[in-house]
Amino acid sequence: MPYTFSLPTTSSLSYSSFLSSSTHPSLPLTATTYRSVLRNVLKKHKRLPLQAQTSNLSHVLSTINEYLPYAFAIEAGISGRLVGDEEIVASLDKEIDVEWRACLLDTLSRREVPRVNGKGLDYELCFALETLACIYSLLARMHLLTIHKPGTSTLAQRTTAIASATKDLLQACSLHSYLSARSTEAQPPSIAIDISASTQTALAALALAEATLLAVLKDDPYPAVVAQDRDKNDKEWMIKAPDIPKVRAHLFARLCLAAAEHAGKAHALLIDSSSGRSRGVDKSLLDYIDGLKKTSRAKACRFFGIDADLGGKTGEGIAWLSAGMKELGFKIDESSFKMKGLSKLKRDWTERREDKKVQKGGDWGSDAGRLEEARVIEMLKKKWNKMNDTINTQIVPALEPLVANMPSGRNMYTPAPFVPPSLDESTLAKMRAPPDIDDSATLIEENDSSSGEDNGDGASLPGTFPMDAASSNDSRYY
Repeated sequence: MPYTFSLPTTSSLSYSSFLSSSTHPSLPLTATTYRSVLRNVLKKHKRLPLQAQTSNLSHVLSTINEYLPYAFAIEAGISGRLVGDEEIVASLDKEIDVEWRACLLDTLSRREVPRVNGKGLDYELCFALETLACIYSLLARMHLLTIHKPGTSTLAQRTTAIASATKDLLQACSLHSYLSARSTEAQPPSIAIDISASTQTALAALALAEATLLAVLKDDPYPAVVAQDRDKNDKEWMIKAPDIPKVRAHLFARLCLAAAEHAGKAHALLIDSSSGRSRGVDKSLLDYIDGLKKTSRAKACRFFGIDADLGGKTGEGIAWLSAGMKELGFKIDESSFKMKGLSKLKRDWTERREDKKVQKGGDWGSDAGRLEEARVIEMLKKKWNKMNDTINTQIVPALEPLVANMPSGRNMYTPAPFVPPSLDESTLAKMRAPPDIDDSATLIEENDSSSGEDNGDGASLPGTFPMDAASSNDSRYY
């Protein structure tokens, strides 16, 4: 958690070939320069190893933030809106034609999906903003990685990391909500599924669900206790037992239910209601959202159980833990509350693989925290069963009536609306000067043969003989 998005790549675009401005002649050329830098940064980011991409995110973020004000200024000039107190007059010579790679598109083969061609400045802006939202989600992953590695973070670092990740996820949610409204107003609807209204609404709900769960994780001591117990290098248990403070269990349970509702909404928007199949979105994203929903409901059951145990109802608390394991989808032996046979072997193998991913900083968290929550529930179940068998001796009620009477969720955040960036007065004043033909922006007129990228058409696969020297130079395999 959060989901591992892939950043798209794009074709070259020279604004000077499609439009001109009578009031700010340098604006198209300057916007072309910044977009060229963004295109090259995205291409280089794609070639980096997965671990190196994390440290490169801040560079990609600053690059796209530098480009977007110029793109919005061009849109304001075309539509006749003011930028601050200044009017920009821009006229289209021909419709803008650009390509972006649809990274959320589901493919039947393992080949990379091709870039999708689109018309108009709105297509360009929507994909740029979608890329920005994905960057914020990936930055949230980067912050959370520090608290998932055992023995690498203190309590203060953990709080700071969760606060930073929450801020990034709420920013991503605002961007997705803005894109959803923008795609709904666009006519005709976009052909790219990444920037369609339903997909953006689903991604906004997903980001809000992840941010809501982080509000619970900040004050939830149990995952840290389980992680400390599994850390082979931890020696603190020799000195004292881990501190487990009392939590606002009922409030946390309702927050988890709200996260489950947001995840359920996202999943429903990405599948066809009649057939139950994906609407063309990558299956790994659907599996992640489904896992997040299960994890959120399991967390809610655990907190309802903690609330019952704090009230002296240990038997009811044990029933809530059983309900939590059922929500996670794990089959267990109710007599011992342990997994047996092939299910246990499969889960142990999955846990070891996930631990290695966390240590390497790779594609971790694809299960949306299901395994981590299962370990927490098992720890509490073992403790409460021992207490109930020796001291309390309470009857464990059936779990179905408990689950049926769960309350509704409680929302934690209301993301602020996204405000498009704009150029300041001094920058706009510089745009009134005529363009410099010797500027570095002339490098943009390069041949868009996707050099350094795979076109997705299988023209130059590894092991094949190139057609000629030109094709071998322009069709490298990555």
